[in-house]
Amino acid sequence: MLWAVLAAAAAPLQVARNAFQRGMIDDAGPWGATLVRFLFGLPFSLLLLGIIVALTPEARPDPDLRFFVTVGMGGLAQIAATACLLVAMEKAGFAVATFLQQAALPLGALAGWIVFGDSMRPLQWLGIGVTCAGLFVLSWPREGIRTMDAGALLGLAAAAFFAVSMNGYRQAGLALEPRHPIYAGIGAVVAAQTIQSVVLGGVLAIARPAALRAVFTSWRSSLGAGACGTGASALWFSALAMSPPGPVRAIGVIEAPIAALAGRTLFKEKLTPLQIAAGATTALGVVVTALA
Repeated sequence: MLWAVLAAAAAPLQVARNAFQRGMIDDAGPWGATLVRFLFGLPFSLLLLGIIVALTPEARPDPDLRFFVTVGMGGLAQIAATACLLVAMEKAGFAVATFLQQAALPLGALAGWIVFGDSMRPLQWLGIGVTCAGLFVLSWPREGIRTMDAGALLGLAAAAFFAVSMNGYRQAGLALEPRHPIYAGIGAVVAAQTIQSVVLGGVLAIARPAALRAVFTSWRSSLGAGACGTGASALWFSALAMSPPGPVRAIGVIEAPIAALAGRTLFKEKLTPLQIAAGATTALGVVVTALA
């Protein structure tokens, strides 16, 4: 059951990374706060890749056109997803945005079925339906508001982009070295973070130099976000090497209550009973989809 312990340990690190980034929005803006996840995570990911390469001498990576296309697709989608998530956390609340983000798994399964021809079992369809019901309640307009607010829309957009990213990284890993999933996964992450750092860092250097300066001025928070993000990725990939992805992702749903606690403690947010029920329904749908 070591995989279960590793998956459970990854969740609070992921919440901590999001909290670090959420706290940087005021100074660095959403795009600057997004950059720290990649730029300051890259040194830690390179160190981790070096360790994995040394421990896996029999690996034979073969990056082809499919690898570069899918890792680029995953990396760019992750940039958009992270920016949407951070703004959603600011507008809808840290916990609510995390609940909405959980839709990435069923949406990813649906995208895999449509784009890559992955098979879908009846229970997975049920899980997607339950998740949609929870998301519908979470994103229902609040009293006095006629339409869905920006926070809910951005949270759902983040989930959709994370679903694209999930499929991109999965296909990139299969293209790089299908026999060694940890090696392939970390290699894909390093390639993606390099692309993300160059693209987003270059754009900010030209269009928003003040945001780029704020990223380096807040280097302690930036390093914290990078270290927590890389630690979470290492734990996720290690767990996935020991167990099928469904159970690992199901355990990862504990991120939602941890985020609710972090939102209350760090950002003084309170959830309504309806939001708690809708979040629990969303989490249940994700678990059903993952375990189907």
